[in-house]
Amino acid sequence: MLIRTNNLKKHFSLGKGQILHAVDGVSLEIAQNEILGLVGESGSGKSTFGKTLIGLHPRTGGQAYFDDIPLPANFSARDHLHYSQLMQMIFQDPYSSLNPRMTILDIIGEGLEIQGKLNKTDIKEQVSYWLRRVGLHSDHMSRYPHEFSGGQRQRIGIARSMIIAPKFVVCDEPISALDVSVQAQVVNLLEELKQTLGLTLLFIAHDLSMVRYVSDRMVVMYLGTLVESGPSDQVFYNPKHPYTQLLIESNPEPDPNIERQRKHKPITGEVTSPINIGPGCRFADRCPQAMEHCLTVTPNATQVAEQHSVSCHLYTD
Repeated sequence: MLIRTNNLKKHFSLGKGQILHAVDGVSLEIAQNEILGLVGESGSGKSTFGKTLIGLHPRTGGQAYFDDIPLPANFSARDHLHYSQLMQMIFQDPYSSLNPRMTILDIIGEGLEIQGKLNKTDIKEQVSYWLRRVGLHSDHMSRYPHEFSGGQRQRIGIARSMIIAPKFVVCDEPISALDVSVQAQVVNLLEELKQTLGLTLLFIAHDLSMVRYVSDRMVVMYLGTLVESGPSDQVFYNPKHPYTQLLIESNPEPDPNIERQRKHKPITGEVTSPINIGPGCRFADRCPQAMEHCLTVTPNATQVAEQHSVSCHLYTD
C-alpha cells in the first residue's frame, strides 16, 4: 500500500477543557495508482483528514505511513521539503488558494524553485509545458490569478501540484466551486494524469455520482469517523449504513422529469456536537433505524461483502 493510516486522529483544543474531534480514529489504505473517493457532509472532517495526512496539520494521535515509511506526527521544515516532492494537494477553493500578487509563472514554478534543482530557464520551460498539459497557454504565465476563470484557476492549481511529479495527491473537492461542464473537464484531466503519470489520488467530494465515476473505491465519513467503505459501485448501488443510504437517496437524478416525481427523504435530526464526543454511534440521533444501545456502544467495522465493510450495529447484532 502506498498510503496507510491507523487510528489517525486530529483534535483541536477550544480551551476550557473543550476538544473538537475533527478526525477521530480513521484507518484506511490506498494502493499504488488507485483513486480513493472520500465522501460525507460538510463538517465531517474530510478536508482535515487530507491535510493531516500530508502534514499540513500536526497529528493528534495514530499513525500514517507513506510506502510503509512512518510519517512524522508534526512535520518540520525539512520534512515538508522532503515529502512535498512525494505528496501534494489540490485545494478546494481556486480563488483563495492562489497568491493574487504572484504571476502564474511564480505560482506554478515555486515548488521547483524551493527544491533548487533547476535554474530559472528550466523552471520556465517546465511551467510552460504544464500550462499546455492542463489546457492553458504558455503566454498565460505572465498573468495574475484574477485574470482567469474559476475553471482555469483550478487547472493552475493542478499544474502547481503536478509539476513536482508527486506520487500521491489529495484532491480536496477540486470541482465543488466549478460549473458542471467545467467539472467534467477537470475530472477527465485528473483521470488522464493518473493514467499517464501513475498517480495515486485521494478524491474528496460531496457529489456521490461523481465520486462513483472517478474512484476505484469509496469511503464514507461522518463526524470524524469512517462508517462505510468498499468498491465504489458496490457502495453506491448497495449501501449498507443508514447514513450512506440517505446520502444516496438525496443524490439528485440526472433526468429532471424523474427528479420531480421522486420522493425525497431528507436526513432529519440534529447533528451531534463534535466537541468532547462520548461513546456510541455518532449517527444515532439522526438514524431512522437507531436502537437503544446505538446511543452508548460504538460500533466496530464489520465486513458485509468482499472488500465492503460497515460500522453499524445492524450488522453486528
